[in-house]
Amino acid sequence: MARSYSAANGGTATKIQDPGILGSITRFWQRSYAADYVGFALLLTGYIFLEMIAEPFHRMFSLDNIAIQFPFAEVERVPSIWNIVYAGGLPLTLLLLWALVFRPGVHKAHVSILGLLVSLIFASFLTNIVKNAVGRPRPDLIARCIPRKGTPEHALVTIEVCTQKNHHRLHDGWRSFPSGHSSFAFSGLGYLALYVDRPNFQPLWYTNDLRFLAGQMHVFRPRTDLSRVLLALAPLIGAALIAISRCEDYRHDVYDVTVGSLLGLLVAYFSYRRYYPSLKSHGCDTPYRSRADMALERGYGRRKDEEELVTSPRGFEIDDMEDDSDHVPLTEPRG
Repeated sequence: MARSYSAANGGTATKIQDPGILGSITRFWQRSYAADYVGFALLLTGYIFLEMIAEPFHRMFSLDNIAIQFPFAEVERVPSIWNIVYAGGLPLTLLLLWALVFRPGVHKAHVSILGLLVSLIFASFLTNIVKNAVGRPRPDLIARCIPRKGTPEHALVTIEVCTQKNHHRLHDGWRSFPSGHSSFAFSGLGYLALYVDRPNFQPLWYTNDLRFLAGQMHVFRPRTDLSRVLLALAPLIGAALIAISRCEDYRHDVYDVTVGSLLGLLVAYFSYRRYYPSLKSHGCDTPYRSRADMALERGYGRRKDEEELVTSPRGFEIDDMEDDSDHVPLTEPRG
């Protein structure tokens, strides 16, 4: 079986079953979530680069454009640090507490938390790419820019007319579309809303006479009660309020926060579905099997050497115990 798989896949199975270092690395890659963590590290690196080093496209603007004449809010309703706490820290804390209290199993706790982290960083990475590429002016751009005196009011001008000394405040004025707060809020709180299900767990204080139910509410099941639906929607309401606050601070308009919210929600759903089946599935509260189990099922194990085959019961075959030269019939032939 291993030979046929190797022939069909260009020797991949042979490399995986190799008892050497290369085989060990290959098996570890196939049986673990190392690829996910490598991807997460790459996304995080790209996000830091886009946030700290890359500058946006500076679209030309006009001083008489009323859409960018709003005042600059010195104090934001939801600062960036609190957005991280609300949309990232809160879901992560709840998942950690859930894992410690209800003991869902290592695999389920692992993929649940990993999915949240991937959702947050993936949404942030995509948002920053679009922000820098589009270069749409914020509603408070002119207040950020502080144009020099004598700048034409009825003509298109560039960033060269700005006298703002704060580098980040000035260049961030061209990062309006889409809203980063909105995408981050919906990627974290949206993931939490998707995660609410209903399996049976055994808490730390579990006894034979006491059982607790927690988690995913199966809200897409027929005849689901309203209380479960409201509980699942609560994180989305929080994310919506964060998105609305960006319009109230004149950091974005309704188009920015709408697209940012949809982007974050789509990324949250994508991250959730990478580890869990569809919400309409009967087993939507159970993650897909671990990659280690699937690798073992496909035969991605270490190839045994001759000594292991001899000492292992599975190394013997019925044919090996037979002597082709001396067969004894079970019954005597009738004369």
